[in-house]
Amino acid sequence: MIEAVFFDLYETLITEWENGKKKAEFHPANILGIDQAIFKSEWSKRKELRMDGSFPDAKSCLVDMFQALDKPINMDDIHTVIENRINAKTIPFQSIDKEIIRTIMQIKEMGIKVGLISNCAPEEVKAWEHSPLAILFDTVIFSYEVKCAKPRKKIYNTACANLNVLPEHSLFIGDGGSNELYGAREAGLIAYHAVWFQPLFISEKIAGFPKLKKPSEILSLLKANV
Repeated sequence: MIEAVFFDLYETLITEWENGKKKAEFHPANILGIDQAIFKSEWSKRKELRMDGSFPDAKSCLVDMFQALDKPINMDDIHTVIENRINAKTIPFQSIDKEIIRTIMQIKEMGIKVGLISNCAPEEVKAWEHSPLAILFDTVIFSYEVKCAKPRKKIYNTACANLNVLPEHSLFIGDGGSNELYGAREAGLIAYHAVWFQPLFISEKIAGFPKLKKPSEILSLLKANV
């Protein structure tokens, strides 16, 4: 019996992409005067520390990057990058697929709890509380707040404990980033691969999990397991 459905956020409930392009593009490396490849490498190195809250905000991460590269710090440029990043991460919240909202509402009407488990830094979810999604969720786990990120077992256990449900009675649905599906399965949840925002060549890279091509398919799963 399924008692809860947990969702990932980016590329599961919202997407940064449209017609193969980012909805909002900006180039922080250019603003900061850092080579693009170097910026990408240094930013990626700090991903886990950004997600688990070790860096409390984007500013602390960027300052750490400059110090590691032994470059002079221009706080005006850093603030510009942060503002641009917040704006870029806000845009996906402004056009949420109606089928996603409708599906979540129908899940709740079935008496099933709904939770969110998202790897994110603070600036990536500033628009969450004003989005139509926020009022639909019974628990919201942002990795930087709980100091733990997917695919670590602890973050899934925390989500289940918040809703007083067993992992084996819970679904986890996500696009597969950060090995989240493997983590969910390891924690005892039943994991499904959401591919509705993914092009085929990306979705095929993740194997071993049943794929959902549209949000409404979740309802069929639940009707068979409630």
